[in-house]
This record gives sequence, structure tokens and C-alpha cells, in this order.
Amino acid sequence: MTEILVVDDEQKIIQITSDYLEAAGYAVLAADNGLSALRVVEEAQPDLVILDLGLPGMNGLDVCRELRKKSDLPIIILTARGEESDKIVGLELGADDYITKPFSPKELVARVRAVLRRMEKSTFDEEIFRVGKVRFDVLKMRLTIDDTAIELTPTEFELLMTLARQPGRIFTRSQLLDAIHGVAFDSYERAIDAHIKNIRRKIEPDPRQPKYVLTVYGVGYKFNDVA
Repeated sequence: MTEILVVDDEQKIIQITSDYLEAAGYAVLAADNGLSALRVVEEAQPDLVILDLGLPGMNGLDVCRELRKKSDLPIIILTARGEESDKIVGLELGADDYITKPFSPKELVARVRAVLRRMEKSTFDEEIFRVGKVRFDVLKMRLTIDDTAIELTPTEFELLMTLARQPGRIFTRSQLLDAIHGVAFDSYERAIDAHIKNIRRKIEPDPRQPKYVLTVYGVGYKFNDVA
């Protein structure tokens, strides 16, 4: 059974979230602080973490940073309304998605399903495809460039693959959000910018002058069809 770790210092939120996740068929683990969360991840190895940023002591951003040093475990961050900078920092640290408090438990379950779907086997017929020097192994979610393996989170892989399947096509941020969520949420479009920044940092020889993922100013992004 898929296990979800819920990390929040408010017991009420843990309880409500757990009830909905369990009703959706997930097993739930809980932690009320950052150090406990890291310990649970190491011992239980859950499939996804729902992480509140406003934790006492070791805050959620620090937890996210520590998790990303060791794994690509999917992370959905919880932020208080209006904490725009924390959303961006969390995504740049490698979180896969975010949801703003107060939130609908049903929407949170939908976000969990969407993130987990990115880790499942792709429904595309092609298991492996290339765009120039970039090679995608879809079923294993592995990326190599010039035979060098690049570690991407599930969201980063899905986003880059969406762009690369249609080189040269310009995608708006809204279209990319829909592609990685699988459903049309009223999401924060600048989240795409944070994911693109992470992808460029990992795949571009010089992220300041990208050769693979290009910005189309005022519109969105495209994968370079001559890279």
C-alpha cells in the first residue's frame, strides 16, 4: 500500500488529512516536527511527503533541503496564504507541488494522486526517445545527456519530457501546469518558473545561457529543436 507521510505541527490538520488520505486508499504516517519527519523518512521510506513549511524548530524548507540531499522522494509543501516567497523557495529546493492553507482536503488528495501518477509507468508507447543528445527512458524516469545521467525529480522529468516530446513548440505556463498536474488546478504559474530554473541548473552547461530549455518572453517555454 502507498504510504504518505504528513508533517504538520497542528494535530487537527494531521487528523483531517489522514482521514481523507486513508479513505482514498493510502496508508498514513505522521510527524509533528522536522527532525521527526527526517527520522520517519529514513526508517519507513514513505512514497510521498506532505510537508508544512511553518514547523517549529527545523522548518519545512530545511526539511525539504535535507530530503533533497538524499533522494527524489515526492514532496508537496503546505504554505500559509500569502507566503509567496516560501512557495518559490520550496519549489526551487525541489518540492514537486504546493497547496495553500486553508485547503480543501479533497484537492490535497487530488494533488497527491497527480504527483504519484508522475512516478507510475507512462502510458506512452515509446519507452525510450531521444532529442539530439538528450535521452529519455520513460518507464524508468531516467534522463541522460551525452551518456551522463541527470537526476531529476518526478515533476521535473515530466515537465522536461512534455517540452521535449514536441521540440520547438511553445508552451504557456498554464499549459505546462495542466500537463504536470493532469487536471486544471488554479495553480501558481510562477511555480513553472521555479521548476524550469531547477531543470536548467541540472542539465544546462551554463544555466544563464540555456541551450535546451528556452524562454519565449511573454509566452512561456520551448525545448530547443536544434539543441
